[in-house]
Amino acid sequence: MLPAGWLIAAVFVAILLTAWVTFTLTRLDRLHARVDAAQSALDAQLVRRAAALLHLGERPDSTLAPDTAHALVATARAALAVQHWQQDDRRTVENQVGRAIAGLQQDRPRLPADAVTELAEAATRVVIARRFFNDAVRDTRTLRARRMPRLLHLAGHRELPLFFDIDDTSVFTDSPDTRPSSGDDPTTDLSSTT
Repeated sequence: MLPAGWLIAAVFVAILLTAWVTFTLTRLDRLHARVDAAQSALDAQLVRRAAALLHLGERPDSTLAPDTAHALVATARAALAVQHWQQDDRRTVENQVGRAIAGLQQDRPRLPADAVTELAEAATRVVIARRFFNDAVRDTRTLRARRMPRLLHLAGHRELPLFFDIDDTSVFTDSPDTRPSSGDDPTTDLSSTT
């Protein structure tokens, strides 16, 4: 028979291990809930951005060329039609929306002020929402990558969340003059030499 001291130590270790597993499982559940909430928020902002682009393309007072307006409407409708979250189609379409918005920078002074404000706010909110989503995914993946959560299968059958990477580096700035000059951007120097 085991001495009482060993029995107490074994019970203490079992309690600590159970508490640690419970804490980790609760934290993992919260992180997955955070990913889900951030994904919903990002999806809403992507829809809002596409809707703002569609609204601008359909406005009769937008002063855009008819072919440009038609291209904006087609791009926005394609983005609004995508249903699946993590498929490459979604990333491709959202990149097209971002490029379409960035391409309007030179036309900005001639566009209706309320449409410009709506589009700029929507584009900024996408950047922020994507950052929050990717932060939540990073934290979840980091915890799930640790040895004990993997060995104990604490995530259950949940899919490993994936980052949502789109090109949102082209911002819809306040004026065309606020873009970096070729001397400030090393990529333009490289591209001009090739």
